[in-house]
Order: sequence, then C-alpha cells, then structure tokens
Amino acid sequence: MKRFVAVAALSVLALAACGESSSPAVPGVPGGESPKSDVLAKAPVATAAEILPGSTMEKIKQRGELLVGGSLDAPLLSQQNPATGEVEGFDAAMGKALAKYILGEPKVKIVNSASETREALLANGTVDVVFQTYTITEERAKQVAFAGPYYTSGLTIAVKKGTTGIAKPEDLNGKKVLAGANTPAIPAIKKLAPQAEIITFGSDPECVQALKQDRGVAYVQDETILIADAKKDPSLEIVTKPFTVDPYGIGLKHGDDQFKSFTNAWLKKLQDAGVWQEIWKTSIGTVVTGEAPQPPQIGSVPGS
Repeated sequence: MKRFVAVAALSVLALAACGESSSPAVPGVPGGESPKSDVLAKAPVATAAEILPGSTMEKIKQRGELLVGGSLDAPLLSQQNPATGEVEGFDAAMGKALAKYILGEPKVKIVNSASETREALLANGTVDVVFQTYTITEERAKQVAFAGPYYTSGLTIAVKKGTTGIAKPEDLNGKKVLAGANTPAIPAIKKLAPQAEIITFGSDPECVQALKQDRGVAYVQDETILIADAKKDPSLEIVTKPFTVDPYGIGLKHGDDQFKSFTNAWLKKLQDAGVWQEIWKTSIGTVVTGEAPQPPQIGSVPGS
C-alpha cells in the first residue's frame, strides 16, 4: 500500500467498482494459459488428499475448469486482450493459479460479472469464485464467504487534466462525482463529501467516458485502476493519494467453510513460493515501479 501511495501522484473505492463490466452474467469467456506461463509454471498444485470427496474442489476437478466471476475491462487486473482474446491482469492470473492448484492446469472460464450481480452468481452456483477487486466488508460477509484478503488497495480521485480545486475528498462537496454502481466509493464519498452529487455507472470505461464528457468533474475509483487509466489516457490526472484502505477478498459461496479453508491454504502456499509476487510484477508492477508489496495477512480483516 505504501508503494502505491508513493506513485499516487502519477492512483475511490476498491469495491471492484467501475473496473467491473456493466454486463450481468454472460456466457463465459475461456481463459487458457496466461502469456506469463513461466509464472504459472511455478504455481503449486494440490495433493490428491486435499481434494476432499464431495467437496467443491472435487466438483471443480470433475468439471475440468474453474468458473471465475470477473471483469473483462479492468486494466492491470482483469482485461481481455483484443488481439488474443486472453484475459490478463492480476486478478485474472490469480484465478488461473487457483485453477492450476485444483486441476493441475490453469483452465478457467471467466463469467463477466458486475458489482451488483456477484453475490447472486455465487449463491446460485454460476461461478465458483469471484476475483474482481471485491472489497471485504462485514455487510457483504453476510452474503458471501471471503478467503484472503489477497491484496490491499485504496480509493483515489481522477479528473480531466487541468481541472483545479480538487486536492482532497472534501473538495468534492457541491460537485458532480462519478463512481461505480454498488461500490464502496459511494459510502466513502457520502462520508467525506456529503454535499457531492454522485452519478453512477456500471463499468470503468463508462466512468472514464462520462468524465471526459464533463458529466462529472471527478471520478472516484480504486488506485490501481486509475493508474492504468491515466497511463493509457493522458487527458486524465490523479489528484489525491489513496484515502481508504480496501482489502480485496476472494468471493466464495456463503457457508462453504471447507472451500474457504482450502483457498486460504492455497493463497498461503502461493505467497510462500513467491508466485503471488511474480504475478504482481507481471501485472500491476508493469506500471508501479519497485518491488512487490507485502501481501496482506490472511484473515486479518473483519469479514475474512
């Protein structure tokens, strides 16, 4: 997190916010091996004894692929490469690493989900897991189980380059502010700038487009996503350091304690093997300079 703060002058809500696709669940997009296959080659594989009879893990193994709720338009996190069709980024690679742990190969199907549909997709079994900048909150933990946290980020503010008068969240008072629908950015804005007018959209591209069209004067989003947006589009400018701490969790079906324990054990092995760090370097680390940050402690936040 400190490393992100250092570059934030270049990265509000990590609730998978606008980084998610606005589409509800749609037919899955196949995700084969990552272009960074050398990284996934180092990823651990579960023993036969760890795939318990009758468990979610066994069902996934019998099916032959992991169904992942995720985004197709979140830069650096989970974005479909138009040239190859491959879904790339930190969250996408984490999903493939979990698939390899269960199946022995990183075979996944990405189900394009939105912040307002994730809980339903898990509850009805459309997806096995959600990797989608899914911030852990105690309220959400009443509907889904969270493994992790597996990453920590925070909200920041982007504006059109040349915009003045916004240097902190409180400066959003009295202004039209863009945010992702059903994301933590909304309560954060209400708390820090209660007189702001919040305008929501379902995806990051929609929010960016609305900002460029002057439908809002500022866009509150996860730092990681905004860094990628600003790098891609020089007309955007990030004007604050992160002002929230948002722990990302791996969304699982509520009550599946067996799968949660299994997923947490996998995450610990991934970190200990240095694969988590390598995944960071080949995704977020291509924009954020320096070494990979320290992974957050598993089970360290309320709701995890």
